[in-house]
Amino acid sequence: MSTLAPGAIATARLDLLPLRVAHAEEMAGVLSDPALHAFIGGAPDTPQSLRARYERLTAGSPDPGVSWLNWVIRLRDEGCLAGTVQATVGPAPHGAVAEIAWVVGTAWQGRGVATEAARGLVEWLGRQPVREVLAHIHPEHRASAAVAAAAGLAPTDVWQDGERRWLRRVVPEVDGARTDSGFQTGS
Repeated sequence: MSTLAPGAIATARLDLLPLRVAHAEEMAGVLSDPALHAFIGGAPDTPQSLRARYERLTAGSPDPGVSWLNWVIRLRDEGCLAGTVQATVGPAPHGAVAEIAWVVGTAWQGRGVATEAARGLVEWLGRQPVREVLAHIHPEHRASAAVAAAAGLAPTDVWQDGERRWLRRVVPEVDGARTDSGFQTGS
């Protein structure tokens, strides 16, 4: 598998912009609410620690077969950042697999931002050489489960570190065209 690079993704209201180190200052404010860590643990990053993290992420994976793809979510009409989406794409026996995640700042929650961003990301991944898209979601995080379902992922019986795996399988192309909307769910 060749390494992928994040491209800009536009949805109805959002621009998903490839992550840059310069986003750290604004994103530290967006992600400053400790409530965002209720299910994932940890605490909000300072601007300096987020800058260091973004430097590592934008440098790319040390494994040449794995792509770290990270975007910030920009609300086009408001001209501000509101969260992030990410995908780690790596090889698997049946083709490339993308593990995705999202986070939207507290001030922008409840407005469909995470759903729209996750759908845009999954649609973009569907145009890449990815066979499965998966996410790991805490069983009590109903909002994140709703985002995953809206992006076409379905819960499976697989658990990892107390989180349920959600999955969407890409339908292979037939004569250069997808046989349906591009994905099917399944466990």
